[in-house]
Amino acid sequence: MFKILKNKAVHLQAAFVVGFLTSTTNANAQIGAGHDFSDIARNITESVEELPGMVTSISYMIGLLMGVLGVMKLKDHVENPSQTPLKDGAIRLAAGGALFALPIVFESMLNTIGTTGASIEPAALNRAKFNVN
Repeated sequence: MFKILKNKAVHLQAAFVVGFLTSTTNANAQIGAGHDFSDIARNITESVEELPGMVTSISYMIGLLMGVLGVMKLKDHVENPSQTPLKDGAIRLAAGGALFALPIVFESMLNTIGTTGASIEPAALNRAKFNVN
């Protein structure tokens, strides 16, 4: 009896989610609106502009969470070293630090490479002078 109710509840939830997602679509995004490839590419470009901000916020949140979990695992190791190995806390602290530093590394990468799309050209040799006596 409970399996049938759970199965029906899952189907009802899935139907609700699909119905909600299809009812909230934009009128311009409907199939057959006459878009060409340039419109699609422009929409993708505009949609991806906010992605670095989202990645930054998620990275900070998960980094802080991993840091806190790492400290808690280290506390568990101090209280009971035979049950909780030291590496569990150290791994969580290292992962939290890496995620917390990811936005800074990403920003420095963008500042180094640039966001203009201009290519970096190698240095050119104008002349070579050999002083042979």
